[in-house]
Amino acid sequence: MTKNADPAARPELSYEQAREELVEVVRKLEAGGTTLEESLALWERGETLATTCQQWLDGARKRLAEAQAAHEEKPN
Repeated sequence: MTKNADPAARPELSYEQAREELVEVVRKLEAGGTTLEESLALWERGETLATTCQQWLDGARKRLAEAQAAHEEKPN
């Protein structure tokens, strides 16, 4: 996320933490052996984690675009 972003808008987990937990959720779902209720809870957690990862990636893309735009605006 951007350095000036509202801290309340930042995800609780880092990108790496969210990605690792998402990998574990997918592994558990693929392995099976869970009840329907457990599977639904895992799916919902996975959706939340995927959203967190996407927020981090979107923030990184925005920062990169801003840096590129600032670099292009500077005279040589």
